[in-house]
Amino acid sequence: MNKLLNYKGAVLPLVVGLASFFLSAYTPSAINSVLIALVIGIVINNFISIPKSFDSGISFTSGKLLEISLLFLAFDIDYRSIASLGIGSFGILILVVFSVLIITYFLAIRLKCPGSTGWLVGFGTAICGSSAIAALSPSVSKNKEDVAISMAVVNLLGTLGMIVLPIILLKMNLGASEVGLVIGGSLHSVGNVAGAGYSLSPEAGEAALTFKLARVALLSPALIFFNYLVNRNTVKSWKEHFRLPWYLIGFILITIISSAFQFPETILSSMEVMGKIILTIAMAAIGLKVNFQNLIKSGKSGLLFGVIIFAIQLGLLSLFLLF
Repeated sequence: MNKLLNYKGAVLPLVVGLASFFLSAYTPSAINSVLIALVIGIVINNFISIPKSFDSGISFTSGKLLEISLLFLAFDIDYRSIASLGIGSFGILILVVFSVLIITYFLAIRLKCPGSTGWLVGFGTAICGSSAIAALSPSVSKNKEDVAISMAVVNLLGTLGMIVLPIILLKMNLGASEVGLVIGGSLHSVGNVAGAGYSLSPEAGEAALTFKLARVALLSPALIFFNYLVNRNTVKSWKEHFRLPWYLIGFILITIISSAFQFPETILSSMEVMGKIILTIAMAAIGLKVNFQNLIKSGKSGLLFGVIIFAIQLGLLSLFLLF
């Protein structure tokens, strides 16, 4: 009986997610499938009475599919191309990422950002948007509304950055590598980075994507570090900080394999599409558990915090460029 209830509950986010994915092909690129699924899920939850028997299936879908979606992100990472950045550029990227993580942790507490929203927004800003939030959320947040707000914020700011950053960078006398560092080191998702970088030049686009994938490659050490900040006063042994969840172990193994062996482009494209579909279904499930009132209450603080962290991140990158 329990399996049947889980099955019923999982069908709803599956249908909403798949519909959102196909609908995104007919919307502007700034309105991606993740946002569409989140909005539709929230609308359904607040205007239609969902049977209680669906709860377990929706919760299972929102949790497990977020974790699985990370595995598909790993196929894009090639350590050989990241090595081409050089020690200096990669060093700057590491300093910026971990500085943003430290600032995120303490600033979220200082500004009293509701729940875990601030931490999730900051982590998503530092690494790779929605996927980074998916990786961190199981260890710092038990509230799906925090996850929904965080993903909505990073997607919104990433889209705005994709439009505004190229306009600003056009007026500055920067080379392709420097432009790539700013775009690839700041924007939230790979799609944002590609859109902004290639709008300036093919060289800037390639550099930006390489810097972005280097940030994604920092996901595992960043997660260990941030979990240490959050849980350092509660764990019994330092070894607990290095116990990675199964999906991050899989993520690391796939990145190693994809760096050692060159997968055909058709496989890489298929993995990318599959990852987007799974993440979209997970976002539909999260939306189906979000209440409008809580969303509005926490959303304002989350958005403000996201703007502050994004500005700090851009400021740090600009500072390093000056030197």
